[in-house]
Amino acid sequence: MTSPPEPDPNRWRALAVTLLVGFMSLLDVTIVNVAVPSMEHGLGASSQSVQWIVSGYALTFGLTLVAGGRLGDIVGRRRMFILGLIAFTVTSALAGLAPNQHLLVVARLLQGAAAGLLTPQNSGLIQQMFRGAERGRAFGLFGTTVGVSAASGPILGGLILAAFGEDDGWRYVFFVNVPIGLLAMVLAVRWLPAPDPHEGTVRSQIDGVGAALLGAAVLGVLLPIVEAMGNPSTPLWFLTVLGPVLGYAFVRWERRVVRRQGAPLLDVDLFTRAPGYASGIVLGTAYFCGFSGIWLVLALYLQDGLHFTPLQSGLAVTPFAIGSAVTSILAGRVIDRFGRRVTVLGLSLVVLGFVALAVVIPLTSPSHPALYLTVPLLIAGLGSGATISPNITMTLASVPPRMGGAAGGALQTGQRIGSAIGAAVLVAAFRLSLSSGAGLATAVAVAFACALVFSVLAWVMAVRELRIRPTLEDASAAADDEPARA
Repeated sequence: MTSPPEPDPNRWRALAVTLLVGFMSLLDVTIVNVAVPSMEHGLGASSQSVQWIVSGYALTFGLTLVAGGRLGDIVGRRRMFILGLIAFTVTSALAGLAPNQHLLVVARLLQGAAAGLLTPQNSGLIQQMFRGAERGRAFGLFGTTVGVSAASGPILGGLILAAFGEDDGWRYVFFVNVPIGLLAMVLAVRWLPAPDPHEGTVRSQIDGVGAALLGAAVLGVLLPIVEAMGNPSTPLWFLTVLGPVLGYAFVRWERRVVRRQGAPLLDVDLFTRAPGYASGIVLGTAYFCGFSGIWLVLALYLQDGLHFTPLQSGLAVTPFAIGSAVTSILAGRVIDRFGRRVTVLGLSLVVLGFVALAVVIPLTSPSHPALYLTVPLLIAGLGSGATISPNITMTLASVPPRMGGAAGGALQTGQRIGSAIGAAVLVAAFRLSLSSGAGLATAVAVAFACALVFSVLAWVMAVRELRIRPTLEDASAAADDEPARA
């Protein structure tokens, strides 16, 4: 029996670089929300263009995640990380320089595609560089990045707009990525591990048909949702029927590729062979349905309803970001001992926080709303930090490192789909409540009730997993020792 390879001496430095870039790419999912008035005022963007500027990024992000992860598995995560980072930095600059709304939409679509190639390298590199308890801590820091990037988007966006003004502030929301990207490129070249040699040509190992089927399935789910955010009566709803059909065709195709000893885009046998992988994706998707949509609703409530500035709106949700940062790090340190118990506890706190928000907002004075939001948001943030990173760790624990990129991409695709569904459902609930004559605070409470339903569903999945696989060791299933598929 061969001894395990020595850990990479630069692994923690490399992790710091990947987390910095991961924070930057995930931040762009939410930071643009607070810049919408600036785009409308400074660029003269229409409401339809603004919708595509905001949601088009998430659309192309979700489309390229699994393919980007698989490319990292094949050609090397360091190489794909640097290529994706170059593309993301260039498209960020193009977005900031866009002279009109149409070119800004194109730049955002390309920026999202670049982020989809870049982001799955994070989980793949963690699988590659870390083992045992160290991997749990690394995923804990990754979970901190995911949670804090979403929660801090409104804060950082508000600060940038306050510094650069209403007309051009939106441009610097994109420009801020350029110096960060350039610094990260230099550090990535120094510290990220060199790729292992791979057999055969890259083309022979890329499943083009599988990539097309999966991309079409994800597009069938996300495109109608993106369109419906601006036009609920969109004729594209028929695509939601094609999405599951194409998803089923993708699974059948991938199994055929495996039977013929080919190289699948995603080894779908992971859903049945890797303990906790499929259920972890479902749990994460359900959680992100509730988690991601609350930021849009709170922005509408605080900025449009109560006339907060973008900075004031961002500061009002700071307790969530603080709570999430604290428990993400702590959860990463104890996940190897307590396993799914951490996720169950985290989701219990999220449910408690959302219940408190749904009750408190209609009962409090609108003259000091931020004060009454502080404690419920802190509780929900503490729960979120104890949910996202442990779920990532438990879900990918049994995945062989050779498939870490594609498997992590599938997990994050579920998160992106959940984010899109959650944003659409929560904003629709908020606006329908207002149109039916409900007050502003009541409409917010209804939206949080919807978020609560998604969170309870995730909690049920976590409890189920707790009964089946309570510890990280139960989920791991000797993934690190599995030989690569020929």
